[in-house]
Amino acid sequence: MGFTKKHIFSDQQNQIANYTKVIGHPARVSIIQYISEHKDCNCNRLVKAIGLAQPTISQHLAEIRKTGLLKQKIKGKNLFYSINQDKLNECRRLVNDFFVKTQVNCSKL
Repeated sequence: MGFTKKHIFSDQQNQIANYTKVIGHPARVSIIQYISEHKDCNCNRLVKAIGLAQPTISQHLAEIRKTGLLKQKIKGKNLFYSINQDKLNECRRLVNDFFVKTQVNCSKL
């Protein structure tokens, strides 16, 4: 396994990269959209709705959870997911600010 050089980048740069990595895969985009439209989704419901295998959905959920974009609660033996709106707003602000600042910088040239 290789070494990462995340330490040479700012926290903000690493955070933007983590968020965009999550939304950089169409399955994860689909999962986030589905969960945002349906309160308290479990993995089985996502499997039926999206059409990917349960282990694949679970792997994508794990990647999304790493960013904090998902909340989870346990009911019986099942995990149910919802969107963490605070993290979603943070993600939106960071990514939007990145593009706005980049556009402004390009305009200065």
